Amino acid sequence: MKTKNLFLISIAVIGAACAFSQAIVPPKVDLDTLPVQELREVNNQSFRSGEKLKYTVHYGWMDAGEAVLEVKESPYTFNGRRAFHVVGTGTSLGAFDWFFKVRDRYETYIDQEGLFPYRFIRNCDEGGYKIFQDYTFHPDRSAMITHEGDTLYTPQYIQDMISAYYFTRNLDFSNARKGDIFTVQTIVDGEIYPMKVKYVGKEVVSIRAGKFRCLKFVPVVQEGRIFKTEDDLHVWITDDKNKIPILAESTLLVGSIKMEMTEWEGLANPLSKVN
Repeated sequence: MKTKNLFLISIAVIGAACAFSQAIVPPKVDLDTLPVQELREVNNQSFRSGEKLKYTVHYGWMDAGEAVLEVKESPYTFNGRRAFHVVGTGTSLGAFDWFFKVRDRYETYIDQEGLFPYRFIRNCDEGGYKIFQDYTFHPDRSAMITHEGDTLYTPQYIQDMISAYYFTRNLDFSNARKGDIFTVQTIVDGEIYPMKVKYVGKEVVSIRAGKFRCLKFVPVVQEGRIFKTEDDLHVWITDDKNKIPILAESTLLVGSIKMEMTEWEGLANPLSKVN
């Protein structure tokens, strides 16, 4: 997996609140030979159409960029089922934009009943590093088709970089104990990663937008790639039914990064804000 810079890291943090371990290269298959499987249903209580979250990304002392995630109602249906259309964007700001311009756009279409993706589009330009991906998922056959035309065999409900964020928000942490690890299978750059996050405990966190009761997690990362050690990335999510990541802090091999939620609208539930 090529993780070049600030905004790939930022999207990974808000998209899944976890990091990557050993990759698995999925085998190529013939879609027509795969058996058809019944699609699942998940009780989604954490988000809805109309939700919009805005984050400010700080690199060192600079306000380096802005990331936005917005959930819309998809005009398309898949297998006769409705879908959310989620758009995530990343844009560099101020002086950072002068020497490292970022224009990122991520899109995913998520099944509203089962919280798995049907299509993922990634179109990024980060300081001259460009990447385009267009994945079509066939969850009823445990497969996906890349924009290069390859059909790959995957776990049935494999998540993309953005859909993983919304799926994990519906995991049940109510009985979580310190040290518990949660895993979500995710496809990144055509490879499967078991994305793992470790529960640390509860904390009250102060950000510009106020104080919030939170659950704290430490993603289980691969040392030496982006982070110095496994404990160099910390993520706090709201201790309520929304389970929104409101703060992420990390120490990178070069510099440090902090991302905090600054604006929100259209939430499905009240926030765990401390008055």
